[in-house]
Amino acid sequence: MTSYTQTAGRRLPRGWLHLLTQIAFWLGFYVVYQLARGFADRDVGAAFSNGIHVIRIENWSGTLFEPALQRLVDSSSILITGTTYTYWLSQFAVVGLTLVWVYFKHHELFAGFRNWLIGANLVGLVCYIVVPTAPPRLYPEWGFVDTLAKHSSLNHESGLVALTANPYAAMPSLHSMDAFIVGVVMFGVCKSWPVRVLWLLWPAWVWFSVMATGNHYWLDVVAGVVLAIATGALLFRREWFSRWKPATTS
Repeated sequence: MTSYTQTAGRRLPRGWLHLLTQIAFWLGFYVVYQLARGFADRDVGAAFSNGIHVIRIENWSGTLFEPALQRLVDSSSILITGTTYTYWLSQFAVVGLTLVWVYFKHHELFAGFRNWLIGANLVGLVCYIVVPTAPPRLYPEWGFVDTLAKHSSLNHESGLVALTANPYAAMPSLHSMDAFIVGVVMFGVCKSWPVRVLWLLWPAWVWFSVMATGNHYWLDVVAGVVLAIATGALLFRREWFSRWKPATTS
């Protein structure tokens, strides 16, 4: 067993301690997420009021297209299955697997990837505390449908999901934000052009899925993407500036 542990340790980019530290980062984030959920749950009235504000803004601007999008998806079992699985797997499974892949294959970029995700998610959690917002699936009177409850055995009322998920976390969409960050990073590190194109399309598919399942408004998606870009610009401003700064001549 000792020999196996030593061999496995040599395969790790920076050893077991560093890997365990990265795991601790995500466990810490989970604790913070639960604290944010606790604060959001305290003001259900505000969450529903804020959700109505978002709906009315979209309705006033003539862009309340999510109910029509849901009706389109509801007519196809393939789209129902695809968007359902995407909603459940995109934020944790896909994010986790891509983090692990970058950790082992492109370790020099891992810290930036991790910091971008954690930084953006922490800002998103603050938004949930300050502006809790009920998701569209809770407004059937506006034509929205809870697709997961209607078609899936796993939904927001399921035991573990009900205990851990934040029911008033529509604005911004962390699913959309994380998908954007993952898509950008994976597009940058993958060498095959077909694979790069698929990762470039990944965020758009996630955005489609979170709206199609009645979990986010399009404004939530936009807010998530803006938050991802703003956080990235703040974290990597020196690198981005140096890359685009014109070369000086002597």
